[in-house]
Amino acid sequence: MQWGICMRKADTTIKYIEPYSIAEEAGLEIGDKLISINGHDFHDILEYRYLTAEYEVTLEVLKKDGTTEMITVENDYEDLGIEFAEGLIDEAQSCKNKCIFCFIDQLPKGMRETVYFKDDDTRLSFLQGNYVTLTNMSDEEIDRLIKMRVSPINVSVHATEPELRCKMLNNRFAGKCYDIMKRFAENDIYMNCQIVLCPGINDGENLKRTLSDLGALFPNVNSISVVPVGLTRYRDGLYPLTPFTKESSAETIRFVEEIQNEFLEKLGTRLVYLSDEFYVDAGIPVPDAESYEGFPQIENGVGLIASMQEEFDSAMRLLKNKKRSRHVSVATGEIAEGFIKGLAEKIEQLCEGVKVDVYPIKNNFFGGGVSVSGLVCGCDIIKQLKDKIKTDTLLIPHSMLRDDDNIFLDDTTVEDVEKALDVKIVPVLNDGYEFVEKILDEELEF
Repeated sequence: MQWGICMRKADTTIKYIEPYSIAEEAGLEIGDKLISINGHDFHDILEYRYLTAEYEVTLEVLKKDGTTEMITVENDYEDLGIEFAEGLIDEAQSCKNKCIFCFIDQLPKGMRETVYFKDDDTRLSFLQGNYVTLTNMSDEEIDRLIKMRVSPINVSVHATEPELRCKMLNNRFAGKCYDIMKRFAENDIYMNCQIVLCPGINDGENLKRTLSDLGALFPNVNSISVVPVGLTRYRDGLYPLTPFTKESSAETIRFVEEIQNEFLEKLGTRLVYLSDEFYVDAGIPVPDAESYEGFPQIENGVGLIASMQEEFDSAMRLLKNKKRSRHVSVATGEIAEGFIKGLAEKIEQLCEGVKVDVYPIKNNFFGGGVSVSGLVCGCDIIKQLKDKIKTDTLLIPHSMLRDDDNIFLDDTTVEDVEKALDVKIVPVLNDGYEFVEKILDEELEF
């Protein structure tokens, strides 16, 4: 098969076989190498999935002993149960932009190397939900994604006006984004979009144009999130940007709500949603859960509070009226302090014998205006809570930990914090039910 683009040499060595899977039943083993599928070479995980999406699949396999076998399987459109040595098979594509708001450019020196890697890979967008800029994509690569029906794709848009987008991304090819999106829409590819809003840059009339352009691609543009630019104290030599204030956050809310109402009347959906930070910074209550229409961008920090509140309220209705003896501590980012304290007070009022100490952690590691819980580092927890905690358990948001490991962004481990504070750390998902269960140390009965 000729895909029309140049690929690196792929590592198709099998590192894991799912027990009782089609691959195991076919005799595939860890260490075998997959050479071709139905006679076609493949170079990455998307091509692998595309080629194996057939009822009958013939695999050319280089066995560990050096022999080659042709194995035909019937998969009934199921996954074969194979994991490769490299998740993407090919290497991840790095970002070629120099965005004026890039958070990675604002990181301090001395962190682990993987933290500084900027991916801009449409495969990770499809597989893991990463956002990509679509810059430097050839027509052949676009055709490949369309041919394989890669959908949805999460797009970092920021602005649809070509010159403004080129300026924001510092890439002369960045102005082609909307044209590429139109091609995707014409071929029934769905997209979720993100706008990092920078005061005085892409807000106001520029934001209005961007949202209007994206709305014109509905329903293929399925959702749009607007998030405030995040600024750390490590911005020496970078493009001068200003943070949102209480007033500008409130104005942004009013501006976007007008457009939401227009979309709701015209399209039957609000389509665009603001991240929670705008509401907290403005001192305006977040919308109710129904306003987020299923939370299409909750992983982008949009609707986290509303979702957790809805789950929390349901969980509280399940509690049995009994006396408890429980004292627990909670660490959170500054932005969530008021919300978490409100939940803790409700639990204390309803559950006699329960006490919850809530500690907001100031982000000194990154500084600037960084206040979200997911960027709190272990070193700040240790410094700010040393000799303060009066309990043997400290709950933290699971989002503080990286890559499903027990490690914070600053490379401090959960064990480091436990040892320094002499407490047991309990990570909690952004889930109201789990929050109540971990506070009370008991399972809710449904």
